Amino acid sequence: MYDLTGFQRDLLYAIAGLEEPHGLAIKDELEEYYESEIHHGRLYPNLDTLVDKGLVEKGTLDRRTNFYAVTRRGRREIEARREWEDQYVEELV
Repeated sequence: MYDLTGFQRDLLYAIAGLEEPHGLAIKDELEEYYESEIHHGRLYPNLDTLVDKGLVEKGTLDRRTNFYAVTRRGRREIEARREWEDQYVEELV
């Protein structure tokens, strides 16, 4: 996960946390977090990067809608990242 951008990590976390992650739901979630518009030209290439890295799988709901799901590898990467963060954040608490 060290080679992901912050935006890509946020995408991965949002996908992991959403019940039915599809493009617009992910976009809405991140727009709420960032408090600004996320353009399709930023969203979808970064989703494709996560798919290419094997962290997320992409499927089709219908002809116009794709869904995204975190892979087993993606979950392991999230867990490893959280453990790494915890060693620093716990010291602050």
